[in-house]
Amino acid sequence: MTTDTLSRTAPASAAVPDLTTADGLAHRYRQVRSFSERLVEPLQPEDYVVQTMVDVSPTKWHLAHTSWFFETFVLREHLPGYELFHPSYPYLFNSYYTQAGERHCRDQRGYLSRPTVAEVRAFRRHVDQHMDRLIRGSDADRLATIRPLIEIGLNHEQQHQELMVTDIKHVFSVNPLRPVYREAAAESAPEAAPIRWVGFEEGLYQVGHDGAGFHYDNEGPRHKTYVQAFELADRLVTCGEYLRFMEDGGYERPELWLSEGFATAQENEWSEPFYWERRDGEWWHYTLAGMRRVDPNEPVTHLSYFEADAYARWADARLPTEQEWEVAAADVPLDGSFVESGRFHPAPASESDAAPNGLRQMYGEVWQWTRSQYSPYPGYRPAPGALGEYNGKFMCNQFVLRGASVATSATHARPTYRNFFHPAATWQFTGVRLAREAREAREG
Repeated sequence: MTTDTLSRTAPASAAVPDLTTADGLAHRYRQVRSFSERLVEPLQPEDYVVQTMVDVSPTKWHLAHTSWFFETFVLREHLPGYELFHPSYPYLFNSYYTQAGERHCRDQRGYLSRPTVAEVRAFRRHVDQHMDRLIRGSDADRLATIRPLIEIGLNHEQQHQELMVTDIKHVFSVNPLRPVYREAAAESAPEAAPIRWVGFEEGLYQVGHDGAGFHYDNEGPRHKTYVQAFELADRLVTCGEYLRFMEDGGYERPELWLSEGFATAQENEWSEPFYWERRDGEWWHYTLAGMRRVDPNEPVTHLSYFEADAYARWADARLPTEQEWEVAAADVPLDGSFVESGRFHPAPASESDAAPNGLRQMYGEVWQWTRSQYSPYPGYRPAPGALGEYNGKFMCNQFVLRGASVATSATHARPTYRNFFHPAATWQFTGVRLAREAREAREG
């Protein structure tokens, strides 16, 4: 990656071309696939193969799995005469698509010293060459058939680009050398202004994707939901604010925590956010630019749902529901620090970035925990076949996050996007935006 001045927003090159034409589809395919290659430029071959925990996959596996997706769901089904690059790759690089066949154990992906990085790159080139041949050689009917598959495959690859960034961060963080992924000059953030509360009226709202443009199946169907009057914090919670929670004994006060959350914190000896550590009386944290002092004015990140919920209780507030978040974000511009900007670290709030309704940092920076369980919308039906396993099978014991992060593609930022993680997860860029009942309800 380059070391030029970091931008808050995605560059114009992130714009999506017209996918209804073969040229546009081929161009978009190259855009997304080449960005994966850009993300791994700072790595050495040894970096590609490490798996530091079950949730982390080796970078080499991500590069192979995203190619497996196109080979399995597009090339094998729609390119006559296509031959597998390697007969064992469908087994090695399937993830959780049980209907697509047997798969290698997730927690043993780090055992795969072979195929080599060079062989995985050859696999990617093989798939890319045949994908280009398929796209450019398709008539209008076949293009209409393969376009939705390719589009979901490209969005799938962008999700794995996000995972590559967060997984590389975890891999580097446990290395005693604390390697730098990307050099970046230290920035001095202005002092964060006190939180301002933005009110929203009660009413019957439409939420969920309206079906125009790409979206995942879990974003729909669009439906009506009643939302009580509420208030949303105008910005994300900062490191300095979270530090005051820590100093007030936040991690030792069971009355602030969900029972399972306090047990998890005690079992794992949590006393600060993930990646934070104490050095000579000061708090530091690992970033993809190396170890840095914690800036009290930056958004706090790498918090679990349990920590976010406990902090909200301590702050005499709560987490928003995903419906509240979507209602508030509906008219907010899609601005923020996304992966295309090359920041790889959340930016502090800026007064100049406020939307017309006063909200800031709604997109990019950190994924924002909501208090909503990840469950299907009314009328939801997963698609038939293996691709139907993409989202629906995970609707259990997870919480919804909204807004995207510094590791997310700009084209994934939309009001209806539903991310989801288990409540103890911390390795993603996850943070907090507070909500509370409307004043009338609080004073009633």
